[in-house]
Amino acid sequence: MKPEVLKTLRGAEDCGSGADVMTAEQVESMAGTRWAAGTVVYYPEADSTNVRLRHLAEEGAPHGLLAVADRQTAGRGRRGRVWESPGGSCIYMSLLLRPDIAPEKAPMLTLVMACSAAEGLRDCADADIRIKWPNDVIAGEKKLAGILTEMSSQTDRINHVIIGTGINVNIKSFPEELGKTATSLYLETGREVKRAAVIGAVMRRFEENYDIFMETEDMSGLMEKYGNLLINTGREVRILKPDSQYRAVAGGINRKGELLVRREDGAVEAVCAGEVSVRGASGYV
Repeated sequence: MKPEVLKTLRGAEDCGSGADVMTAEQVESMAGTRWAAGTVVYYPEADSTNVRLRHLAEEGAPHGLLAVADRQTAGRGRRGRVWESPGGSCIYMSLLLRPDIAPEKAPMLTLVMACSAAEGLRDCADADIRIKWPNDVIAGEKKLAGILTEMSSQTDRINHVIIGTGINVNIKSFPEELGKTATSLYLETGREVKRAAVIGAVMRRFEENYDIFMETEDMSGLMEKYGNLLINTGREVRILKPDSQYRAVAGGINRKGELLVRREDGAVEAVCAGEVSVRGASGYV
Protein backbone atom coordinates (compact mmCIF):
# COMPACT_ATOMS: atom_id res chain seq x y z
CA MET A 1 0.00 0.00 0.00
CA LYS A 2 1.40 3.38 -1.00
CA PRO A 3 1.94 5.93 1.75
CA GLU A 4 0.14 9.20 1.94
CA VAL A 5 2.73 11.97 2.16
CA LEU A 6 1.95 14.55 4.79
CA LYS A 7 3.23 18.06 5.24
CA THR A 8 5.22 19.28 8.22
CA LEU A 9 3.33 18.74 11.46
CA ARG A 10 2.11 21.87 13.19
CA GLY A 11 1.56 22.42 16.88
CA ALA A 12 -1.61 21.82 18.82
CA GLU A 13 -1.99 21.65 22.57
CA ASP A 14 -5.07 19.42 22.78
CA CYS A 15 -4.35 15.75 23.46
CA GLY A 16 -7.91 15.29 24.69
CA SER A 17 -10.61 12.85 23.73
CA GLY A 18 -12.67 12.94 20.56
CA ALA A 19 -12.82 11.19 17.21
CA ASP A 20 -9.52 9.44 16.65
CA VAL A 21 -9.37 8.61 12.96
CA MET A 22 -5.81 9.37 11.92
CA THR A 23 -5.80 11.26 8.65
CA ALA A 24 -3.32 13.46 6.89
CA GLU A 25 -5.09 16.51 8.25
CA GLN A 26 -5.23 15.19 11.82
CA VAL A 27 -1.54 14.36 12.04
CA GLU A 28 -0.52 17.48 10.13
CA SER A 29 -2.11 19.71 12.73
CA MET A 30 -0.59 18.22 15.86
CA ALA A 31 3.13 19.06 16.06
CA GLY A 32 5.19 22.20 15.69
CA THR A 33 8.75 20.97 15.18
CA ARG A 34 11.73 22.24 13.22
CA TRP A 35 12.88 18.90 11.76
CA ALA A 36 11.60 15.88 13.72
CA ALA A 37 8.63 14.68 11.65
CA GLY A 38 9.44 17.44 9.17
CA THR A 39 8.07 15.05 6.55
CA VAL A 40 5.60 12.28 7.37
CA VAL A 41 4.41 9.22 5.47
CA TYR A 42 1.18 7.62 6.65
CA TYR A 43 0.07 4.02 6.00
CA PRO A 44 -3.45 2.80 6.87
CA GLU A 45 -1.75 -0.61 7.11
CA ALA A 46 1.91 -1.63 6.94
CA ASP A 47 3.94 -4.72 7.64
CA SER A 48 6.21 -2.61 9.87
CA THR A 49 6.98 1.09 9.93
CA ASN A 50 10.65 0.24 10.53
CA VAL A 51 10.68 -1.89 7.36
CA ARG A 52 8.91 0.75 5.29
CA LEU A 53 11.20 3.48 6.56
CA ARG A 54 14.30 1.37 5.88
CA HIS A 55 13.34 1.20 2.21
CA LEU A 56 12.76 4.95 2.11
CA ALA A 57 16.12 5.56 3.84
CA GLU A 58 17.91 3.49 1.23
CA GLU A 59 16.27 5.64 -1.43
CA GLY A 60 17.71 8.79 0.20
CA ALA A 61 14.87 9.93 2.48
CA PRO A 62 15.85 12.87 4.70
CA HIS A 63 16.79 13.10 8.35
CA GLY A 64 13.63 13.59 10.42
CA LEU A 65 11.23 11.66 8.18
CA LEU A 66 8.50 9.96 10.24
CA ALA A 67 6.56 6.89 9.12
CA VAL A 68 3.21 6.26 10.85
CA ALA A 69 0.81 3.34 10.46
CA ASP A 70 -2.70 2.82 11.78
CA ARG A 71 -2.09 -0.93 11.89
CA GLN A 72 0.95 -3.21 11.59
CA THR A 73 0.91 -6.79 10.38
CA ALA A 74 4.50 -7.72 11.23
CA GLY A 75 5.53 -5.53 14.15
CA ARG A 76 8.27 -6.77 16.42
CA GLY A 77 10.00 -5.72 19.61
CA ARG A 78 13.36 -6.19 21.26
CA ARG A 79 15.07 -9.56 20.64
CA GLY A 80 12.61 -10.28 17.83
CA ARG A 81 9.54 -10.56 20.07
CA VAL A 82 6.17 -10.00 18.42
CA TRP A 83 4.54 -6.64 19.21
CA GLU A 84 0.74 -6.80 19.23
CA SER A 85 -0.41 -4.37 16.54
CA PRO A 86 -4.19 -3.84 16.36
CA GLY A 87 -5.59 -0.99 14.29
CA GLY A 88 -7.40 2.11 15.46
CA SER A 89 -6.08 2.25 19.02
CA CYS A 90 -2.27 2.36 19.04
CA ILE A 91 0.63 4.34 17.66
CA TYR A 92 3.13 2.68 15.36
CA MET A 93 5.77 5.10 14.18
CA SER A 94 9.39 5.11 13.05
CA LEU A 95 11.72 8.09 12.86
CA LEU A 96 14.65 8.33 10.44
CA LEU A 97 17.87 9.90 11.70
CA ARG A 98 21.16 10.57 9.95
CA PRO A 99 23.37 11.63 12.89
CA ASP A 100 27.00 12.59 12.37
CA ILE A 101 28.29 10.48 15.27
CA ALA A 102 30.37 7.32 15.63
CA PRO A 103 28.33 4.11 15.16
CA GLU A 104 29.06 2.91 18.69
CA LYS A 105 27.17 5.92 20.07
CA ALA A 106 23.93 5.16 18.22
CA PRO A 107 22.43 2.81 20.86
CA MET A 108 22.10 5.78 23.21
CA LEU A 109 19.50 7.23 20.84
CA THR A 110 17.15 4.51 22.08
CA LEU A 111 17.38 6.02 25.57
CA VAL A 112 16.82 9.49 24.11
CA MET A 113 13.57 8.26 22.57
CA ALA A 114 12.53 6.49 25.78
CA CYS A 115 12.98 9.72 27.70
CA SER A 116 11.10 11.67 25.03
CA ALA A 117 8.23 9.19 24.82
CA ALA A 118 7.78 9.21 28.60
CA GLU A 119 7.80 13.01 28.69
CA GLY A 120 5.46 13.34 25.71
CA LEU A 121 3.00 10.84 27.20
CA ARG A 122 3.09 12.71 30.51
CA ASP A 123 2.25 15.87 28.57
CA CYS A 124 -0.88 14.15 27.26
CA ALA A 125 -2.06 12.09 30.23
CA ASP A 126 -2.37 12.46 33.97
CA ALA A 127 -0.54 9.21 34.78
CA ASP A 128 2.62 8.12 36.54
CA ILE A 129 4.63 7.26 33.43
CA ARG A 130 8.21 6.12 33.84
CA ILE A 131 11.03 4.27 32.11
CA LYS A 132 12.18 0.73 32.78
CA TRP A 133 15.82 0.72 31.73
CA PRO A 134 16.79 0.96 29.01
CA ASN A 135 13.80 1.72 26.80
CA ASP A 136 10.45 0.37 28.00
CA VAL A 137 7.93 3.05 28.93
CA ILE A 138 5.91 2.01 31.99
CA ALA A 139 2.65 3.03 33.63
CA GLY A 140 1.34 1.33 36.74
CA GLU A 141 4.33 -1.04 36.53
CA LYS A 142 3.08 -2.40 33.21
CA LYS A 143 4.43 -1.79 29.72
CA LEU A 144 2.88 1.14 27.89
CA ALA A 145 5.33 1.59 25.02
CA GLY A 146 8.27 -0.18 23.43
CA ILE A 147 11.12 1.06 21.30
CA LEU A 148 13.22 -0.73 18.68
CA THR A 149 16.27 0.94 17.13
CA GLU A 150 17.99 -0.27 13.97
CA MET A 151 21.12 1.09 12.32
CA SER A 152 22.81 0.91 8.94
CA SER A 153 26.48 1.83 9.17
CA GLN A 154 29.94 1.43 7.76
CA THR A 155 33.13 1.02 9.78
CA ASP A 156 33.41 4.62 10.87
CA ARG A 157 30.13 6.30 9.95
CA ILE A 158 26.37 5.89 10.20
CA ASN A 159 24.26 5.67 7.08
CA HIS A 160 21.04 5.98 9.02
CA VAL A 161 19.32 5.11 12.29
CA ILE A 162 15.64 4.13 12.52
CA ILE A 163 13.85 4.37 15.86
CA GLY A 164 10.55 2.52 15.94
CA THR A 165 8.10 3.30 18.74
CA GLY A 166 4.89 1.46 19.57
CA ILE A 167 2.50 2.99 22.10
CA ASN A 168 -0.69 1.48 23.53
CA VAL A 169 -3.07 4.41 23.48
CA ASN A 170 -6.80 3.65 23.44
CA ILE A 171 -6.83 -0.13 23.98
CA LYS A 172 -9.64 -0.90 26.43
CA SER A 173 -8.68 -4.49 27.27
CA PHE A 174 -5.94 -7.05 26.73
CA PRO A 175 -6.04 -10.84 26.62
CA GLU A 176 -5.69 -12.16 30.17
CA GLU A 177 -2.06 -13.23 29.91
CA LEU A 178 -0.89 -10.08 28.11
CA GLY A 179 -2.83 -7.90 30.55
CA LYS A 180 -0.53 -9.00 33.36
CA THR A 181 2.33 -6.96 31.87
CA ALA A 182 0.74 -4.52 29.39
CA THR A 183 -1.37 -1.40 29.77
CA SER A 184 -2.63 1.56 27.74
CA LEU A 185 -3.21 5.25 28.29
CA TYR A 186 -6.94 4.55 28.34
CA LEU A 187 -6.62 1.92 31.06
CA GLU A 188 -4.45 4.25 33.14
CA THR A 189 -6.59 7.37 32.77
CA GLY A 190 -10.10 6.20 31.88
CA ARG A 191 -10.30 8.43 28.83
CA GLU A 192 -9.41 8.25 25.17
CA VAL A 193 -6.53 10.31 23.82
CA LYS A 194 -5.99 11.53 20.27
CA ARG A 195 -3.14 9.52 18.80
CA ALA A 196 -2.00 12.26 16.43
CA ALA A 197 -1.66 14.63 19.38
CA VAL A 198 0.45 12.08 21.26
CA ILE A 199 2.72 11.70 18.23
CA GLY A 200 3.18 15.46 18.13
CA ALA A 201 3.97 15.65 21.85
CA VAL A 202 6.58 12.89 21.60
CA MET A 203 8.19 14.44 18.51
CA ARG A 204 8.49 17.82 20.20
CA ARG A 205 10.18 16.24 23.20
CA PHE A 206 12.45 14.14 21.00
CA GLU A 207 13.60 17.11 18.95
CA GLU A 208 14.52 18.94 22.15
CA ASN A 209 16.31 15.94 23.70
CA TYR A 210 18.10 14.94 20.51
CA ASP A 211 19.60 18.42 20.23
CA ILE A 212 20.83 18.12 23.83
CA PHE A 213 22.30 14.68 23.09
CA MET A 214 24.13 15.91 20.00
CA GLU A 215 25.88 18.67 21.96
CA THR A 216 27.98 16.06 23.80
CA GLU A 217 27.19 12.92 21.77
CA ASP A 218 26.33 11.11 25.00
CA MET A 219 23.73 11.14 27.79
CA SER A 220 25.49 13.79 29.91
CA GLY A 221 22.86 16.45 29.29
CA LEU A 222 19.94 14.04 29.77
CA MET A 223 21.13 11.96 32.74
CA GLU A 224 19.15 13.94 35.30
CA LYS A 225 15.81 13.96 33.51
CA TYR A 226 16.19 10.32 32.43
CA GLY A 227 17.12 9.40 36.00
CA ASN A 228 14.07 11.18 37.38
CA LEU A 229 11.88 9.00 35.14
CA LEU A 230 13.69 5.73 35.84
CA ILE A 231 11.50 3.28 37.74
CA ASN A 232 14.42 0.96 38.54
CA THR A 233 16.25 3.45 40.76
CA GLY A 234 16.71 2.16 44.29
CA ARG A 235 15.04 -1.16 43.54
CA GLU A 236 16.48 -4.62 43.72
CA VAL A 237 16.85 -6.05 40.22
CA ARG A 238 18.01 -9.25 38.60
CA ILE A 239 20.80 -8.87 36.06
CA LEU A 240 20.39 -11.61 33.46
CA LYS A 241 23.47 -12.52 31.44
CA PRO A 242 23.59 -15.25 28.77
CA ASP A 243 25.36 -17.63 31.14
CA SER A 244 24.51 -16.33 34.62
CA GLN A 245 22.43 -13.95 36.71
CA TYR A 246 22.77 -12.01 39.95
CA ARG A 247 20.86 -9.56 42.12
CA ALA A 248 21.81 -5.94 42.68
CA VAL A 249 20.30 -2.56 43.55
CA ALA A 250 19.83 -0.26 40.58
CA GLY A 251 21.00 3.33 40.52
CA GLY A 252 20.87 5.80 37.66
CA ILE A 253 22.70 5.78 34.34
CA ASN A 254 26.14 7.00 33.35
CA ARG A 255 26.94 9.21 30.39
CA LYS A 256 27.05 6.15 28.11
CA GLY A 257 23.50 5.21 29.09
CA GLU A 258 24.66 2.16 31.01
CA LEU A 259 22.74 1.23 34.17
CA LEU A 260 24.73 1.53 37.39
CA VAL A 261 24.04 -1.27 39.86
CA ARG A 262 25.43 -2.06 43.31
CA ARG A 263 26.17 -5.73 43.83
CA GLU A 264 25.72 -7.52 47.14
CA ASP A 265 29.42 -7.10 47.94
CA GLY A 266 29.11 -3.31 47.50
CA ALA A 267 30.87 -3.15 44.13
CA VAL A 268 29.30 -0.77 41.60
CA GLU A 269 29.03 -2.09 38.06
CA ALA A 270 27.88 -0.50 34.81
CA VAL A 271 25.76 -2.86 32.72
CA CYS A 272 25.17 -2.47 28.99
CA ALA A 273 21.76 -3.02 27.43
CA GLY A 274 23.17 -4.99 24.53
CA GLU A 275 24.74 -7.54 26.86
CA VAL A 276 22.22 -8.09 29.67
CA SER A 277 18.53 -7.94 30.52
CA VAL A 278 17.21 -6.39 33.73
CA ARG A 279 14.13 -7.59 35.60
CA GLY A 280 12.62 -6.70 38.92
CA ALA A 281 13.52 -8.88 41.89
CA SER A 282 10.20 -10.74 41.59
CA GLY A 283 8.78 -9.76 38.22
CA TYR A 284 8.89 -7.55 35.12
CA VAL A 285 9.57 -4.27 36.96
